[in-house]
Parts: sequence; C-alpha cells; structure tokens
Amino acid sequence: MIDKLGYLVALARERSFRRAAEACGVAQPTLSAAIRQLEEELDALLVLRSSRYHGLTPEGEKVLEWAKRMVGDARAMRRELADLRAGLVGHVRLAVIPTALAMAPALTVPCQRRHPGISFTVLSCSSVEILAMLDGLEADAGISYLGNEPLGRARAIPLYTERYRFVTAPGGPLSGRDGTTWAELAAVPLCLLTPDMQNRRIIDRLMRGAGAEPRPTLESNSVVALLAHVQTGQWASVLPESIATTLGAGAGLRALPVEEPAVSHEVGLILPDRDPMTALTAALAAEARGLEGRIRSGTPD
Repeated sequence: MIDKLGYLVALARERSFRRAAEACGVAQPTLSAAIRQLEEELDALLVLRSSRYHGLTPEGEKVLEWAKRMVGDARAMRRELADLRAGLVGHVRLAVIPTALAMAPALTVPCQRRHPGISFTVLSCSSVEILAMLDGLEADAGISYLGNEPLGRARAIPLYTERYRFVTAPGGPLSGRDGTTWAELAAVPLCLLTPDMQNRRIIDRLMRGAGAEPRPTLESNSVVALLAHVQTGQWASVLPESIATTLGAGAGLRALPVEEPAVSHEVGLILPDRDPMTALTAALAAEARGLEGRIRSGTPD
C-alpha cells in the first residue's frame, strides 16, 4: 500500500497523472491503476477525474494527510536500515531562502565532514515554497525566517538574527552617508527581491510603517542579480547584513545601517514535524543546534 500512497502524494503535488507518473518513474497506466486499487481497498473515491485530474475528494484530502505521514515514515525506516548497514549515508535536499544561501555552508560543510557519506542538493526557494516542499516530501529541510509568518506543521531551530543594510556603490545613491532611514529609501532608485520573497515583504512593511511607499524600479529573485545592478551605480538595495558585508564588500559596495527603526528577524532550520526524525535530518539538526550555540557565544567558526 505504501507505493500506492506515494503515487497519491505525487498526483496531488503534480496535479497531472502524466507528470505524477514521470516523477514516480512508472508508466501512467500503472499509476492510474494503483490509484484505483487504493480506492477499492479503502472503499472510497479519492480522485475527481474524467480524462484528466480534477483534484481530490474530501475523502482523498483526508487520505492524503495520512499518506504524507506514512510515506515519510516509510522513507525514514528505509534510511535507518541503510544507516545500520553502511553508516550514515544518503542525500539531503535543503531548500533555502535566497538571503540565507550564504549561510548554508555553515551547516552543510561540518555535517558532510562529520558524515562523509552524506551528499546535499541546495535549492534557492521562497519561504512559501519551502513549506510546501517539506509538506510534499520534496525537501528534507529548509532554512527560512522564523516567527514572521506562520510555519504551519514544521519545527524550527534558530540559527542567526538577520539585520538589514542599505547597499550602494561608491558614488551611488546616498553613498556619502553613514546611515539612512526606512523613510528616506522612498526617494532612492531601489532594486529589490520579488514580492514572493519574504525578505521583500518585510522591507515593504518596514517602509510603509515609516510612511514611505516601496516602488523599486527593478526586481529579481536573485541576490546576485541585485548586487550586479547595484554595482552599476544606478540602483541601490536593502539586503541582510551577512550578504551586504561579505558579497557586497567583495564587490566594492558600501553597506550602511538602516535605522529608525533598527529591526531584525530570526532565521533558522525548518524541519518536518515528524517523529522520529530520519538519521539524516537528525544529523543536520545536530549541526544546527551546534551552530546556534556558537553564534550566540560569538564563535561561529
């Protein structure tokens, strides 16, 4: 039954029998037949269909909740058994908000050194995408904001506090200043992350709270693209301190504090709310707790 439940999870995620079959590595008739067999076993119609997928029935939505748990637990069991045979070996899919990508090595590097059998895929995603990927079993863990927007059914380990800097090129907007305010940013040609990014929603809220309406003349979902445009001197941006003082400084840019008010937001590791954790996510969580302790004590290295 686990395989059939996995097909249902894939179908709900992909919203297409063809794409779900491709994702599961089976033929479409195989997946369709398995879903029908699952319906027969449970004596319930789960999928609304004609010649195409039209969504899940209320019974299908309830089964989907159980399916995600059961498929996740089955994967965890298989990994635990593999770990007993060969030590900690496996692949971790880590989804990270763009503004925290520079912090990902603080987790992946020590974790891989401690467990050489672990490999990683690091994906750049919005905070909303990260939660959806964790829920849909497409990611094992994420790095995102904590406490700013609801996390839903996920657990979190704080890592660091994000503070903001106004980034400009020498000779660019406000480059002769030692700092600026959120209200003053309204008069500056800004390039910012796209509105689907939580960092952008935070900046918009802070500017509006200061009586300024955010009107960027360039948007991107890539921090690298923002820095490249700031380098031209035509734009400025607002970025986390960690990026502004590392990548920004390396590009010869100025990073000024944004005050009135000075604000910060917590960023942390997000994990599925599932017990027991897989050995892989438990290893990553252990590194996160260690990193949090080192950052709080002022010794992040």
